[in-house]
Amino acid sequence: MIDNLLVKRFALVRLGEIVAASLLILGAVPSAVQAQAAATEKKSEAIHEMSATFVNLAKRVSPAIVEVMVTGFGAPDEDDKDASSAVGRERSLGAGIIVEADGYIITNYHVVKGSDRVRVRLTPPPTGDSQPFAQLRAHGRILPAKVIGFSKQIDLAVLKVEATGLPTIPIGLYARVQKGQIVLAFGSPEGLENSVSFGLVSSVARQPDPENPMVYIQTDAAINPGNSGGPLMDLDGNMVGIDTFIYTKSGGNEGIGFAIPSGIVRYAYERIRKYGRVPRRTIGADLQSITPDLAEGLGLATETGVIVSDVFPDSSAEQAGLKIRDVIVSIDGLAVDNVPLFALSLYMRDTAASVKLQILRGDKKLELNVPVYEPKDGPDQISELADPSKDLIARLGIVGLTASADVRSLLGDLRIPSGVVVASIVNDQLAVDSGLQVGDVIHSLKNAEIINVDGLRTAFNKLKPGEAATMQVERGGKLTYVTFEME
Repeated sequence: MIDNLLVKRFALVRLGEIVAASLLILGAVPSAVQAQAAATEKKSEAIHEMSATFVNLAKRVSPAIVEVMVTGFGAPDEDDKDASSAVGRERSLGAGIIVEADGYIITNYHVVKGSDRVRVRLTPPPTGDSQPFAQLRAHGRILPAKVIGFSKQIDLAVLKVEATGLPTIPIGLYARVQKGQIVLAFGSPEGLENSVSFGLVSSVARQPDPENPMVYIQTDAAINPGNSGGPLMDLDGNMVGIDTFIYTKSGGNEGIGFAIPSGIVRYAYERIRKYGRVPRRTIGADLQSITPDLAEGLGLATETGVIVSDVFPDSSAEQAGLKIRDVIVSIDGLAVDNVPLFALSLYMRDTAASVKLQILRGDKKLELNVPVYEPKDGPDQISELADPSKDLIARLGIVGLTASADVRSLLGDLRIPSGVVVASIVNDQLAVDSGLQVGDVIHSLKNAEIINVDGLRTAFNKLKPGEAATMQVERGGKLTYVTFEME
């Protein structure tokens, strides 16, 4: 009987423990559910906050985006080996950003290349309507635009429209761009004006072409044809790059897009506004990035840096004492281990400035002050100065450029100090077969001296169908005659 009593007491104690434990568990379940619900709600709020950030950014940026509409003569893609070198008539679309309220706009050079007419469509101002209805009713003003200047190498152009009080976008600091940060790309992909896409910075400094010193921001934000010239924006509303081109096999976005860094954009914009172009920079030497194989083959003491492969005669580099096989390890105290970084550093210097180079010559460390200067341009760069809207002579099949004193200084000494430079060949079915080549300088037509483009156009228009004509042309430093028959 005593045993039964003990068993009953033990059972009651265990029952109490079980009940207490059950109460604790039941009390804990609502707390866990509540905590999970609170966490879900917090995540939802964060997502909505991020969405609101994008919406507000788009509202601020979109009014300063323009669609660039171009009619003119365009050359074939330089990468297309089978394409003709002649220029053809074409229309194109791109994007641009307003950077000053009185109508200055930045876009890509390839958007306006060969243009004889450029117009921009402004984004209409916001209204009180909801966005969907406002978008459907929107009709932005279309204004004629003038090309102030451009840089073919950097692929930037500056346009000007006659308007005031326009919304603008600030140019951000390239030094603050970070790999992995969120960016938004604005533009007119496939003609869908003022669109926006979202992505990350894949790389802050990418050199797609080893032969080209230009560096770009790489992004996976969707960029398609028509985005060219539009801004890549950070979440603070600053432009960190200009959308420029993509790597693609399909012709559309594959998540590998490139934008010109804002530091280069700012520098180029200021120079183009002042000079109409971006003066090139050089110290008068050819450089190569050092690779492990190159270091081993030359017996170098370092596997990083930039090696001097050539020093141009009478250049500032030669006068400063720079020699072939010197290894440049820094420029103005900034360590450089590749050619693009060195070239980027030169772009940030004024024409008259010198740079301090720290070099390794064998086992010796030296410092040299080397002036930076602007090299003379060849025919390829001269072609950038021609304006097809004014300098086109369609029946002759050329875009000409008057050989002014400035142009002659870039070409070098001419045998005859006047004439018209053939800046490009135009693909026009009505053009005569003149036999002219890019870089030719036309000095006379039918014994009449040619001084400028207008004079060449006037003399050419006097020719009658079936009439034979002879031009005196300077080609490669030699004088020759080129003949053709009017058709």
